Amino acid sequence: MSPTYDLIIKGGIVVLPDGCQETDIAVKDGVIAAIGRFTDSEAEAERIHDAAGLTVLPGAVDIHVHFNEPGLGSWEGFASGSASLAAGGVTTYVDMPLNGVPPTVSAEAFALKLDRAEGASYVDYALWGGLVPGNQDELAGLADRGAVGFKAFMSEPGGEGEDIFARADDVTLLEGMREIARLGGLLALHAESEAITKELAARLQAEGSTDMQAYLASRPVIAEAEAVNRALLYARHTGCALHFVHISSVQALELIDAAKAEGLNVTAETCPHYLCLTDEDAVRIGAVAKCAPPLRDQANRELMWEAFRSGSIDVIASDHSPCPPEMKLSENYFEIWGGISGAQSTLPIMIEEGHIKRGIALERIAEATAFAPARRTGLAYRKGSIEVGKDADFALVDFSNSFVLQPADLLYRHKQSPYSGYAFSHSIAATFCRGYQVYERGTGVIDGRRGSYIPGKKSSVGVRGTAYAR
Repeated sequence: MSPTYDLIIKGGIVVLPDGCQETDIAVKDGVIAAIGRFTDSEAEAERIHDAAGLTVLPGAVDIHVHFNEPGLGSWEGFASGSASLAAGGVTTYVDMPLNGVPPTVSAEAFALKLDRAEGASYVDYALWGGLVPGNQDELAGLADRGAVGFKAFMSEPGGEGEDIFARADDVTLLEGMREIARLGGLLALHAESEAITKELAARLQAEGSTDMQAYLASRPVIAEAEAVNRALLYARHTGCALHFVHISSVQALELIDAAKAEGLNVTAETCPHYLCLTDEDAVRIGAVAKCAPPLRDQANRELMWEAFRSGSIDVIASDHSPCPPEMKLSENYFEIWGGISGAQSTLPIMIEEGHIKRGIALERIAEATAFAPARRTGLAYRKGSIEVGKDADFALVDFSNSFVLQPADLLYRHKQSPYSGYAFSHSIAATFCRGYQVYERGTGVIDGRRGSYIPGKKSSVGVRGTAYAR
């Protein structure tokens, strides 16, 4: 007689939607089959994983990563990128459409990216499509193939060559939002004013100011707030659902909060680097900490934590944007590639800075790192919470094991991180994706590369309503 279950995670403190409790989780065919305390006679499973002394969170869902395949796998590929996510307790990710060659702005390019990901990923994945000038007729085809939504830039994203992912001008943005609304889709926006940032950057460089402080000055908070305000105006006009990526300032969050109060279908994402680092860290660390929008001051950082605590910030994502080390080498910070490599550290940073240092409940951490991103991108039918019927995706956290992050610990293709040297008072002990163990502390990723494509369903209104909602 075969065992009742394939796997039992036994004796851990489990972060459930209604609170934390010591319990067991039974898994069958990659899905959570039962939650409760099982006696030895009831615990018939092929594998029993002892989680005593560990805390079990839902596997994180990172909806903002750049793995750059096809074409630029030398920057970061599906194998190295997903390995780093597994080491950080992430079990599902959504890859952004730019930086690949070609970018994911057509059904054909979408199929090509899926082909590159198949058999290469340690954990599950979904894909964003892109909105760029001239591809409005492609959006329906991208949606039909399961794209979770569409990404657009209000400022120039940068890049070289004929396959550049172009900025959406105002007409492209307005017409694209009408089409996305018709499709019942979601638009993810990088919101910074091109007019403001371009002019300020030109002035500063003309004056000979090209260091990190000059770069920070070229992308002020007003550039983010103006773009957010303009996008919200278009959303009111078109009815398009919006998700603002990597919001860096409280001023922008206030505009988004007001729009939510009006009833607009809008959500806000931020990244651990805006909650952990400041503009002073950017100057101290240098090129590895360059990002757009840039890091803000300490006062803003603490206000961002209050916004997270209150629920104004819906989603936490890494915006993992790697590049070869030589692209971070220049005396001119306007020429340096702007992107932070942080995929491996997202959940640990949120636990350390949010839960351990600021006392924020683990349920809130789970909501923002797993449930809310899954729901917003149409993946919550399988992902984002520890509930019967959902995929068996878990991050097992050991609060008794401390370590200092070293470059050698990083599983990225290029071992760059602004968090190198950061002291964590906890660690990820193990990660499971659909019941398969994909990572173990001390061993590393466990090969198998069973990650599967999970198509998105139409985005929900907001991110609350079930699971970890408060």
